[in-house]
Amino acid sequence: MTSQQPAGPAILLNLTRRPEPYPPHVRQRLELDAKEIIARYPHPRSALLPLLHLVQSEDGYVTGTGIDFCADHLGLTGAEVTAVATFYSMYRRTPTGDYHVGVCTNTLCAVLGGDAIFETLQQHLGVRHGETTPDGAITLEHIECNAACDYAPVMMVNWEFFDNQTPESARAVTDALRAGEPVRPTRGAPLCTFRETARILAGFPDERPGVLDGMPGAPTLAGLRAAEDAATADGSAEGPR
Repeated sequence: MTSQQPAGPAILLNLTRRPEPYPPHVRQRLELDAKEIIARYPHPRSALLPLLHLVQSEDGYVTGTGIDFCADHLGLTGAEVTAVATFYSMYRRTPTGDYHVGVCTNTLCAVLGGDAIFETLQQHLGVRHGETTPDGAITLEHIECNAACDYAPVMMVNWEFFDNQTPESARAVTDALRAGEPVRPTRGAPLCTFRETARILAGFPDERPGVLDGMPGAPTLAGLRAAEDAATADGSAEGPR
């Protein structure tokens, strides 16, 4: 006589349907762009990163449809494309608002107020890290170093710099963005939408006025100036060579 073992927990397979391809008119337009991107590289698969930015510029994030599009054009599998798209944080996995607001919470920015800025925006916007406001205007994230420690604490909107922020100034920026008011970064070109930024990152011309204007500010050059002053002092102490 055999005894029956109790049944284990049921295993549920949450299978999803294969993504629908882009509509013909969209696919035709993206294929022209993809052809231009791929032609820049000696090997097609080297074009994967800019191609992911291209599909993100279409959808606002990297969708299953976008992954299939990249795989088809580069001779890769969907798994290979997904592995890359999920490795880099610049490729969004969920729908993104018109303005991606990233608050640096790495060491220096955090110490100088980045944590307080991020907490203020979470409460003010009613969203947490990675979430988007109900009006679709803003996606909020805390991010790692923006390479702008000389202007800490720093916030970026669609990868444009907003330097020396405070909780009050950051809140004012997001309010203006949601109200559709013009907002100018501390430096660099005028703001564009997240999708427009993704297209620029795909390698297409950035035609915004002032995109190449500007010079390094005093905080950026402080270390260089100190080194030059030290070198001058050492030289004068030793006399001419």
